[in-house]
Amino acid sequence: MKKIALLFPMLLLLSCTSPKWALTEIQGAKIALDASVEPTADAGFKSFLAPYKQQLDARMDEVIGYIEQDMRAHKPESLLSNWSADVYLQRASAYLGAPVDVAIVNLGGLRTQLSAGPFTVRKVFELMPFENELVVLWLKGSDLDDLLQFFARIGGQGVGGLRMQISNGKAVGIRVGNEALDANKIYIIATNDYLAEGNDYMTALTRRVKRVDTGILVRDMLLEHVRAEHAAGRTIHAKLEGRIVNNEN
Repeated sequence: MKKIALLFPMLLLLSCTSPKWALTEIQGAKIALDASVEPTADAGFKSFLAPYKQQLDARMDEVIGYIEQDMRAHKPESLLSNWSADVYLQRASAYLGAPVDVAIVNLGGLRTQLSAGPFTVRKVFELMPFENELVVLWLKGSDLDDLLQFFARIGGQGVGGLRMQISNGKAVGIRVGNEALDANKIYIIATNDYLAEGNDYMTALTRRVKRVDTGILVRDMLLEHVRAEHAAGRTIHAKLEGRIVNNEN
């Protein structure tokens, strides 16, 4: 009886103890989310989503303007980055009620090329899928020069409001507007919040004297610009102007 009396509490204690599990094996398989998945899609769920997809597609496929020529982003200067930078300049100047000197656009942020023809809402979302916002910075000329020297080392970037040449890996002949870059002058720069934080190695932008966050999404800014141009009977176009000339090519 004494042994049974001792055994019972031990069994009770063991029954209240959570078992300790140990991972012994992991198995996995790659499932490609492509057209091959479609046949297995849940018909009921697809039916439920159909009306919402139709509404979304109707909005995304709305034609809001027309593109005059194919445009893509590339170094040292490109049609797409020139057009984008010019929109930055125009919108930032309108926001401030005063001229903005320079626009800086990262080529990697322009996520698709534009083909000649109808310009849809969907195409703007493809071009700018991020939630980046328009930012205005006040930057000393010496810091702007540092930024442009970096651009020279990497072969170019998207700019507006200035011209420069690349020779021996350095930015030379820099002109902002119609004047030579002044190291002591404060320039007003239009860019986006991503670059304003020094991303894409543009740390010179963090040395700003002043920063204004407009709260305007870059995507919305582009949408508004395309709609306005279309309403005025104008197509979307750009041209190469020698903003950045690489003499080493």
